[in-house]
Amino acid sequence: MYLLLSVSPYPNSALSAGELAIMAVVPVLALAAWLILVFAADRQPWHRTAAGATPLPRQPRAQEQEPEQPERKAAA
Repeated sequence: MYLLLSVSPYPNSALSAGELAIMAVVPVLALAAWLILVFAADRQPWHRTAAGATPLPRQPRAQEQEPEQPERKAAA
């Protein structure tokens, strides 16, 4: 029985379309994930306070506030 085997000292370096697509998609996804993580880490926390932080100053009471100015009507 004779087997048709092609033996060559040079390996086949041709890549399939699927392999090329994976080689293109993986770095793009890695870059996108990295950018998302960088922007998420840069955001300021808006609802958490640091441990030991003093609370924000409260607004003055209604009696202590200056009286509101009446609205001026615009000339037509």
